[in-house]
Amino acid sequence: MNKLQFVGAVRRLVRDQEHLIKRENRSVRGNSGILQRYTHPVVTAQHVPVAWRYDLNFTTNPYLMERLGVNAAFNPGALEHQGKILLAVRVEGVDRKSFFAIAESTNGIDNFRFWDYPVRLPETADADTNVYDMRLVKHEDGWIYGLFCTERKDPDVPRTDTSSAIAQCGVVRTKDVKTWERLADIRTSSPQQRNVVLHPEFVEGKYAFYTRPQDGFISTGSGGGIGWGLSETIEHAVLERETVIDDRVYHTVKEVKNGMGPPPLKTEKGWLQLAHGVRNTAAGLRYVLYLFLTDLQAPDKILARPGGYFLAPEGEERIGDVSNVVFSCGWVMRRNGDVLIYYASSDTRIHVATTSRDRLLDYVLHTPEDPLRSAAAVEQRIALIERNRAMLKKPAFRA
Repeated sequence: MNKLQFVGAVRRLVRDQEHLIKRENRSVRGNSGILQRYTHPVVTAQHVPVAWRYDLNFTTNPYLMERLGVNAAFNPGALEHQGKILLAVRVEGVDRKSFFAIAESTNGIDNFRFWDYPVRLPETADADTNVYDMRLVKHEDGWIYGLFCTERKDPDVPRTDTSSAIAQCGVVRTKDVKTWERLADIRTSSPQQRNVVLHPEFVEGKYAFYTRPQDGFISTGSGGGIGWGLSETIEHAVLERETVIDDRVYHTVKEVKNGMGPPPLKTEKGWLQLAHGVRNTAAGLRYVLYLFLTDLQAPDKILARPGGYFLAPEGEERIGDVSNVVFSCGWVMRRNGDVLIYYASSDTRIHVATTSRDRLLDYVLHTPEDPLRSAAAVEQRIALIERNRAMLKKPAFRA
């Protein structure tokens, strides 16, 4: 490749990326009545700016190679800020190190464009080895907080063990989503702490957190379930007590693990909660999303819990770095009641699904709970069939 060819190749890279970013994202036909999926992912590794991945200097990179490759873009926090939808994307390099970068869109469906630089995340005295899965929340104290998983090597294992890690919850805050202040990691009694979410409002005058206590980095051990705890401060948050408010249950979509997704959405009926549930299969762990509703005054009290999953991987979503997984850290409810749900598929790419506050409330309040036994599930379904047979006999439904 000579210098002229090099310049042409760079131009093609930039042009192809612009085409990808500006591609219209159309809804796909579906019949669940709950949500609407879209044709294309909203953010992928190929959306990450060319200048972040390639050395564009012919002298130092004559073959136009990716010098700092990107493996995946997934698990974003989400926020509506100054009329734009912002995603705090987890960008994972080919070196396995994840970092955060803000992608912005006007409509939240397509045309997501990364800001000029990734987030410069301040470190604590105990430096993070890896950071990922940021939840963004506008708190009533006036700050925008980002809660994320900070991972460090377990110092208590033998030197030859190079995979054991300790996960805890890191905290940053900002006013403009550009300059971030690092606070102390959250302290709990759990050996491992992932998927921590800050409640948007004070509860009993304190900061409230949803947690996922675990004994091990991967296995829950004696822990598990979605926990709840309060802290007097956010700068040095300490949860002296964790109460499990949504436990794991045998032979359900959340029998192995479950944890909160994004911060809850406030409605007149209660707080809408989006969580992930994990079960084991012969092909490995399967992650799905489920919904429940909690009390406005007591967010740790569940009012309604529909049975089964709300969203599961379909088609190409099932294929990726860690297959058969959907995971969500962010959703946005707009003033008109529209809801944008951002979810990653197979730890690889980001999608959007759209619905509305009213549809979600109808779903959580009128969808039956999991009866927990096959015989009871049959009776539940027969009752629906009988009601529908009576409806279909009415003149309006006859051909």
